[in-house]
Parts: sequence; structure tokens; C-alpha cells
Amino acid sequence: MADKKYESLKIENIVASGTIAESIDLVAFSEKVGNCELNKKRFPGAVYRIADPKIACLIFSSGKIVITGIRNDKALEDGLAIVTKSLRDAGVEPLKEPRIAITNMVCSYNLDRYINLNKMAVTLNIENVEYEPEQFPGLVYRIQDPKIVVLIFSSGKIILTGGKNLEDVRKALAVLEKKLESIQ
Repeated sequence: MADKKYESLKIENIVASGTIAESIDLVAFSEKVGNCELNKKRFPGAVYRIADPKIACLIFSSGKIVITGIRNDKALEDGLAIVTKSLRDAGVEPLKEPRIAITNMVCSYNLDRYINLNKMAVTLNIENVEYEPEQFPGLVYRIQDPKIVVLIFSSGKIILTGGKNLEDVRKALAVLEKKLESIQ
């Protein structure tokens, strides 16, 4: 993150999904691969946990995959390499070019200042804000462009979710900071 302005921006989790194979025999796969759980009565896919990078994969018989716990692009690449090797080892031929895309990023950020959430809730567009301090201590602010949900706490700490890349997250931060300037 070369941008000094958003120095405290930190990726907490990335979720990626897509297609990794034409089809997968989950019973055979889960029997041949360690750290893989399959209980079709509870869930239609296999849960494959990888220790390094520490990620979890939901693998479905359709060849679809959901990967969570990713912290950066390298972890996604490394995790995909491990999954494709495990598929090959289990007798499944993965796609030459798996079609995987980031579907959600969760980031944290510190504004380094106190935020008056009551004032913010009253000032911002009511359709885009949820604030019920008796239920949850943070204000939920839905930014329309880029489509990102921001949880804002009075301490100045925030969580941003829904972004597909860091550029979207930074744009959302710029939108948020502009709104904060207007209510100070």
C-alpha cells in the first residue's frame, strides 16, 4: 500500500470464488486428501483447510470453489496452486485456467479520531445509514458507489466490506472522509 494517506488500511479477509474443475467426485477427493471434511447431510460441499497459507476452501461437485481466509494476492495464488495439486493427486483434472475472482474484501482502517455517531446518523442520508446503539455499537453506512458497507465506531475504527479490490476500498474511504468533513 504505497499510499501514505491510507497507511492503517489493512486487509482482514478476502473471499474468492469461481470454477476450478468441470466436476469433482467429492467422496473420492475427501478420502484422498488430508484436512478435507465431507458431510453431505450437513453441507453439500467439501471443506478443505490449508495450513499455509491459512485458508479454507468450500469445494462443490459442480467444480465450483469458494476460498476464504485469504490475506493477499500471493495467498490466493499459493492456495489455488495447492488446491489444483490436491485435485490432480486425487485423480481430478483441474481447469488449465481456473476462473476465480475476488467476490468480497473485508478491510479495517483507523480514522485516528473520535466520531460522533449520533450526529453522523442524523446528518447522513437516512436510507444509507443504520444506527441503533442499543443493538450494536457501530453505525452502518452503505456507500452506493463503490458499493461498500462501512461499520463506523465512535473510536474512529472502521470496517469496510463488499469491495472487490483495494481501489474500491480506497474510493469508499475518500467518500467517507468527505462526508465526515461535511458534518464536523
